[in-house]
Amino acid sequence: MSRVANAPITVPSGVEVKIEAGRFSAKGPKGEMGIDLADGVDVVVDDGVLRLNVAEVDRRSAKKLTAMSGTTRALVNNIITGVTDGFERTLTIIGVGYRAQAQGSKLNLTLGFSHPVVYDLPEGVSAETPNQTTIVLRSADKQVLGQTAAEIRAFRPPEPYKGKGIRYADEYVVRKQAKKK
Repeated sequence: MSRVANAPITVPSGVEVKIEAGRFSAKGPKGEMGIDLADGVDVVVDDGVLRLNVAEVDRRSAKKLTAMSGTTRALVNNIITGVTDGFERTLTIIGVGYRAQAQGSKLNLTLGFSHPVVYDLPEGVSAETPNQTTIVLRSADKQVLGQTAAEIRAFRPPEPYKGKGIRYADEYVVRKQAKKK
């Protein structure tokens, strides 16, 4: 079994865990989420601790099952973290006149185009703009949150000459030298 899959996952108080018919689901203060477990990988609950069991198989499918056990453990851990604390992603807008404004489930972006960009946030994702150049996205689902952040960033990715555009807060943009005279 992989080293990742060997690590136990502690279930915090206030989280309900349900395992039935090859499906893992958890319910907590931030919502309810679930995944289908890979064939041959089982999750076992033991005194508030989750452990993964991998079925004994032939040598050919053992490699794939080992990889799937580590992936399944990471997904289960993300679900537990998501329903308890949730995830957060911060985007920064750099550029003269570039700004963002959150209005309910919509995000209005002014990015130097001839028209404003209105982005409808998917269900389960909330946006907050503490100032005009910062967007804070929050969700219980890590995959949906990352996809949403990537779609917003794709409207105006940071360019390498002046660094203008939308970037992740922890992203470093390698700058190029401008044309010499």
